[in-house]
Amino acid sequence: MKLGYFLSSEEHGPRELVRNAKMAEEHGFESLWISDHYHPWNDEQGQSPFVWGTIGALSETVSLPITTAVTCPTVRIHPAVIAQAAATAAVQTEGRFVLGVGSGEALNEHVLGDRWPSADVRLEMLEEAIGLIRTLHQGDEVTHHGKHYTVENARVYTVPERPVPIYVSAFGPKAVRLAARCGDGYVSVGPAGDLVEKYRAEGGRGPAQSGLKVCYAASEEDAVATAHRVWPNDGLPGELAQVLPTPKHFEQASELVTPEMIAKAIPCGPDPEKYAEKVKEFAEAGFDELHVQQIGPQQQEFFEFWAKEVVPLIDV
Repeated sequence: MKLGYFLSSEEHGPRELVRNAKMAEEHGFESLWISDHYHPWNDEQGQSPFVWGTIGALSETVSLPITTAVTCPTVRIHPAVIAQAAATAAVQTEGRFVLGVGSGEALNEHVLGDRWPSADVRLEMLEEAIGLIRTLHQGDEVTHHGKHYTVENARVYTVPERPVPIYVSAFGPKAVRLAARCGDGYVSVGPAGDLVEKYRAEGGRGPAQSGLKVCYAASEEDAVATAHRVWPNDGLPGELAQVLPTPKHFEQASELVTPEMIAKAIPCGPDPEKYAEKVKEFAEAGFDELHVQQIGPQQQEFFEFWAKEVVPLIDV
């Protein structure tokens, strides 16, 4: 299983993201995820730069593959615009770019005042958007009058030599079937082995990627406090992440999340065995790539800890 680093656009500004990516490459990580948000999940996280500008800077700084985790190409940004952005990113990175897509969250997608559709409609929109992006990436003039999107006389002139791979995020059976049917790979979070199995059973043959949040600090107590302060939303259940519309709503819901819940879900503190065991869970679940996100400001300390103490324990 390949190990990459997850660049959190919710916690870091564009210059910090580029710096973190450079440290990730220097400390042996093999690839990058980068989140694509309009808002952070809560005000404590405090950032949300435009991902496409950051990717341009990353392309000049590191040589690692980059995947958006994930872009929603359906409501806030039209798929024709995402097609152009992804094609440019692929050219900038000399083919090392993967467009990760998903059906999105109201948190980011309702900001223009559009209605937030039901889950089934969002998946229907996502499938049409993926097809339109693939067509535009062929470099020909496209006119498309679909159920959800209209494009007239559109042509993406700057296209990469090879088609941009599109990986699809999925957390339920219907979305997993869509990922297997339409995607070049599968994106998830957490060691959800049953979903990987379903992706394969439905015909999905591309890489399966996932993400893992961790919080290194000199003491477990400090690490848990940081993780609970910055990412309490990680403990929210069900579909809340898809339907709550503002960071303030996430803050209100996160009042139900205790430090103990975060400590159970996120490896925290200075014990490298915790991190290695969690990585092993993802490997055993069938994931091909895992992207690790350090929560909080101690990025340099984390990279040194990971390279010196965690990596020697990992055998995946």
